[in-house]
Amino acid sequence: MLLAEDDRAIRHALERALTLEGYQVTAVADGVEALAQAHRTPPDVLVLDVMMPGIDGLQVCRVLRAEGDRTPILMLTALVETADRIAGLDAGADDYVVKPFDVEEVFARLRALLRRTSPVNAVSGNSHGGGSDLAREPQVSDRQIEAAGLRMDLQARRAWRGQRELELTRTEFELLELLVRNSGIVLDHSTIYDRIWGYDFGPGSKNLAVYVGYLRRKLDEPGAPQLIHTVRGVGYVLRED
Repeated sequence: MLLAEDDRAIRHALERALTLEGYQVTAVADGVEALAQAHRTPPDVLVLDVMMPGIDGLQVCRVLRAEGDRTPILMLTALVETADRIAGLDAGADDYVVKPFDVEEVFARLRALLRRTSPVNAVSGNSHGGGSDLAREPQVSDRQIEAAGLRMDLQARRAWRGQRELELTRTEFELLELLVRNSGIVLDHSTIYDRIWGYDFGPGSKNLAVYVGYLRRKLDEPGAPQLIHTVRGVGYVLRED
């Protein structure tokens, strides 16, 4: 794991706590060091403070994503406005923790990010909704899945709508995979949070809505049917109308 935090007290406290939790931690004090270390020894997961001198956490995230690096990234931020959180997600971050935070929350979010390095399994049939008549059954193989005009290569972590390849972050890819695997089934908010993040953020969270918005912008095409539909008060479903 690579930890980048310019506040020495927070950096040392997190490094100790993460080490005791069983992580092998490399801790650095700024974005320049973070990029250099990530290039020397690619980590399994990155924890980046947003506000750092020189190159900040958002810039580190953007650089790594531009290089094609899909390592999970957890952002630490003192910024609590929705626009600030969206900026972190736009930069390619997978999740964020707002300061001051409980270290147990950091542990939980890291466990969720690391679990997501393996393919997401299909949701069992106890989700809301159903009815195979809503969408064509997804075609599944060890490597590829297809539904509603979407195709996903799970090993290469690539996705297409028709012939157009989609540029997706790790979280966007895994959310789309979950929806494709359960095409035509309404997935409730709690189920999606559990499968993608490993826990429910609670009814006040906008995290899921933000990611669904990102996916819609990347999926939608002029004149083509919308694929991700909101079922008000319940959740979301992937289908072609």
